[in-house]
Amino acid sequence: MNILEIIAKRTKERIEERKKALPHEKLVELASQMNLGSDYPFEKALQSDDISFICEIKKASPSKGVITDDFRYLEIAKDYEAAGASAISVLTEPYYFMGSNRHLQEIAQTVKLPLLRKDFTVDSYMIHEAKTLGACAILLICAIMHQETLEEYIGIAHSIGLSCLVEAHDENEVKLALAAGARIIGVNNRNLKTFDIDTSNSVRLRKLLPPGIIFVSESGVKTAEDIDVYRKNNIDAVLIGETLMRAQNKKDKLDELRKPVIINN
Repeated sequence: MNILEIIAKRTKERIEERKKALPHEKLVELASQMNLGSDYPFEKALQSDDISFICEIKKASPSKGVITDDFRYLEIAKDYEAAGASAISVLTEPYYFMGSNRHLQEIAQTVKLPLLRKDFTVDSYMIHEAKTLGACAILLICAIMHQETLEEYIGIAHSIGLSCLVEAHDENEVKLALAAGARIIGVNNRNLKTFDIDTSNSVRLRKLLPPGIIFVSESGVKTAEDIDVYRKNNIDAVLIGETLMRAQNKKDKLDELRKPVIINN
């Protein structure tokens, strides 16, 4: 069993416990009482003339362990907003990423940027839960679900005003995402089974997408040169976590990444 399967299994156990505290029917009712508008702010935030930045808030990861001990997540969220981030990704998986639903809920009350709930969605319960926590979008990972489930989850999310970042890693998963009706496809440059990173993965797979699909590159972005390559290959947005989380000054780092590279001949 690889790490992705281990995390998915642990997440299923976690959600079964959550259902005991708050039954699914009650959660659906709570979500239905919230704004069910169909303006999809997360998608709108990724549609701009230049590359958009989804800035991630996470304390740890399975591959890197604890990334920062000084985890002032509300301050980080405010820094991202002030720095001109397009959206914020918030980890809520507690065991391997040291995330929390509370982090997402409090960040939603602190900033106005659209928020992506970054977790391992293995139950429709988590979609309604994301809505009640203040998310504008959820993550759906092709590697842990069949096309029928992916279609079902996309449909549920869209029906309550949430966008879906559908994550793929290879050509077959990109085709799966398209067949399931994904409007946003994120290509993870990190192989979640081996943790190897290949930033050219996004460039290769970008060519498979038809017009109208928002394309996001995830993982491994470290320099303005990386961003420039993606910019030149019509990649709409990048999701950046560790590089920003390790930066002392988030605004300066984002400015550095955003600045086009000038090549002197």
